[in-house]
Amino acid sequence: KGTLILTAAGLAACAVFFIYGMKNGLFASEEAMAQFLSGFGIWGPLAFVGLQVVQVVIPIMPGGISCLAGVLLFGPVWGFVYNYVGICIGSALAFQIARKFGMPAVERAAGSQKLGRYLKWVDNGVFDRLFAAAIFFPAAPDDLLCFLAGVTRMRFRKFLMIILLG
Repeated sequence: KGTLILTAAGLAACAVFFIYGMKNGLFASEEAMAQFLSGFGIWGPLAFVGLQVVQVVIPIMPGGISCLAGVLLFGPVWGFVYNYVGICIGSALAFQIARKFGMPAVERAAGSQKLGRYLKWVDNGVFDRLFAAAIFFPAAPDDLLCFLAGVTRMRFRKFLMIILLG
């Protein structure tokens, strides 16, 4: 029950941040994001990690743009670290959301993307291997696959190892 409450609270926080960001043009440009983060002072990196978590769960902008923004705002080393941490946490949250709420969460995350191709991976019993391969390739819809992994038999530990290495 505690995990369900935590998941619901995380989703609510993501939704509130998404609405705030849309109303204030936060996702319109790197300058807007930089100005927003500068308001946090030394907590800016933590706010950016939070933004990365949210962008995995609620696709507010393409992940490549936010990753580039991280590198531009914080430099190549710290930008990579903040991107990595945020994306890994967001991916784990996506997995847990799908684990708790099932296919409706996956379908909602898929939006207009074609889910059928990836459902075939599940039906064919090769999801784990194809998921691992897809996470290592830059063109795959990683966020959607993290949600889909949550409705498979994949153990969270295996999922997390793939995400951390990929």
